[in-house]
Amino acid sequence: MSLKCVSLVQKMSVLWTARALCLGAVALSLVAELLVRLLRRLRPAGTLNEVLFFPSEVVCVQHLFSSLPACPCICPLRHGPETSLSRLLRHVMSASSSLDLCIFAFSNANLCRAVLAVHAKGVTVRVLTDKDYAAITGSQIGVLRKAGICARCDSSSVHMHHKFALVDGRLLLTGSLNWTLTGVQSNMENVLVTEEPDLVRPFVEEFHRLWERCGRGPLVK
Repeated sequence: MSLKCVSLVQKMSVLWTARALCLGAVALSLVAELLVRLLRRLRPAGTLNEVLFFPSEVVCVQHLFSSLPACPCICPLRHGPETSLSRLLRHVMSASSSLDLCIFAFSNANLCRAVLAVHAKGVTVRVLTDKDYAAITGSQIGVLRKAGICARCDSSSVHMHHKFALVDGRLLLTGSLNWTLTGVQSNMENVLVTEEPDLVRPFVEEFHRLWERCGRGPLVK
């Protein structure tokens, strides 16, 4: 075989190799896309994902706490509409086995009522909070403690600045919102609500880590 023929065969071989690699890359990309679509289809139906934005409209939420479904409320606030606060309260009060709170500032009376209502049902409630903000005027941490709820704080010099809650270890509530009157009614804030396991799991692990660490410090009174 002449050198010219050998050279031509080599060029053709390189060309076919390049084409095969390109086709392989395309096929790999298609397979990856199909796997992503398949995983999305296999995701449990009805997985909760929503975002709540604040400030929330100021409306009456007494019906959420009343044991009498037809009990009328005569307060001057608007009745009936679903708001970001009412949605958040419903999520908190949906706890049936455990409620873990990791909240920087907690002074909102309605959210405190929701936590107390959950505790009264026999749900295990644990609270992690910032040691400085636990003692400010209006803080609801003392109210929770008096009701028998265990609250811990970090004794270090840095702030415990998290704002998240875990409902039954399966539902995550997290975002910029401090559980305060100003946070709920005045500030522009957000709360992400999700049951996505890949998002919930790291927060569960973080809460357990902080709970154990803060257990070596003083309890919030």
